[in-house]
Amino acid sequence: MSQDYYILKTLNLKDENIHFYEEYVKEEIIKGKRCLVFQGYLTYIPEYCPKCGVCYNDSIEKHGFKKSLIRIPSVSKIATFLSLNKQRYICHNCNKTFTCTSNIVNYGCNISNNTKHSIAVDLMKKKSEKDIAIDNNVSPNTVERVIDSYYQLNNKVYKNSLPEVLSFDEFKSVKSADGAMSFQMCNGKTGKIIDIVEDRKLNNLMKYFSRYSRNARSNVKAIVIDMYTPYISLIKKMFPNALIIIDKFHLVELISRSLNKTRIKIMKKSKENYNKLKRYWKNILKSRSELNCSSWKKYPCFKELTTEQDIVDYLVSIDIEFEETYQVYQDLLYAIQNNNIQVLESTLNMKYNNISEYMITSIKTLKSYAIYIKNTFNTGFHNGYVEGNNNFIKVLKRIAFGFRSFTRFKARIMICKGLINIKEKEVKNC
Repeated sequence: MSQDYYILKTLNLKDENIHFYEEYVKEEIIKGKRCLVFQGYLTYIPEYCPKCGVCYNDSIEKHGFKKSLIRIPSVSKIATFLSLNKQRYICHNCNKTFTCTSNIVNYGCNISNNTKHSIAVDLMKKKSEKDIAIDNNVSPNTVERVIDSYYQLNNKVYKNSLPEVLSFDEFKSVKSADGAMSFQMCNGKTGKIIDIVEDRKLNNLMKYFSRYSRNARSNVKAIVIDMYTPYISLIKKMFPNALIIIDKFHLVELISRSLNKTRIKIMKKSKENYNKLKRYWKNILKSRSELNCSSWKKYPCFKELTTEQDIVDYLVSIDIEFEETYQVYQDLLYAIQNNNIQVLESTLNMKYNNISEYMITSIKTLKSYAIYIKNTFNTGFHNGYVEGNNNFIKVLKRIAFGFRSFTRFKARIMICKGLINIKEKEVKNC
């Protein structure tokens, strides 16, 4: 095998018309950085003149070289360039010149397609655009152009099909977005994101889902949501055959928040037990069955040996309102954790005299969603996948130090989540 073959393999260049000089690599300082510069030339016999279309003959002859310095992927973590002398030709038929072209770089561009593909692969990782630019020896603007090019090529949402189970949720958007919160929809069985909508307002979502065919919307059998009322209106209008399922996490969060607010209210009144109520708040929110009642230990704020259960019993007995609110909380928590609709209904319909106003509000909320909570208990679907996606989006946003453009933010999420396929041939268009 020739020297050219091995160099092309090493640099992952797929153009046999590129040849290398005897001294094919040098070390140079470019913009204050130590770089490797490979020395080569590009030449071949053209089939015709691209200006006038005349076939290759004696009227076309060689006319010197045009030098280009092309950025290629780094070798051994050192910024690498290809100094390429491109053969020029002159056509005497039209008196115009033209230069040899290569598939390794676009016409008029000095950044190789391999470099752009390397940027695209890095975009799939949780890295900031600036770090990706540094790693690939390009500017942040180049990274943004690569993101935009992939988004334009792959921004296709198929409006003729939807999975049987959907999950709806929202996440904090960027400043340039129309609304403060953006909407995401994912497959309730696999967790794969289907699409992201800029604004979660009802009118915008109605317009968005009206683009899907009626058959696609009728195919949806269940939709898991949090307790955001506009989602219910949306589902009733746009998804005629879908069961509305309230995510369990949000049910538990609702009642635990009420109990926690009650604890804080009592804590501010009781100076003697202030530190105890503040320190052991997690124990108070635990299910009764999870509290340790057999291991006696020395706990801070308590002089004698005690157990977790005894600590909680002491704290809730400080105030009658707190004690009854705690008992209601435990009954509701048991019903939710065990899918027991009878216990839930009896707890919600019971008359209470001494529970806190926060828990009363939560009970009213649960009563208004009682029909959908039954669906939650009867099915095993949840919003765990979509909540995981939200966490990933928050991490990505924090690592990137925020995004100005919602379109670019959405494109980055779609690339990271595999909704946009990274193909080497597609990157040539940017």
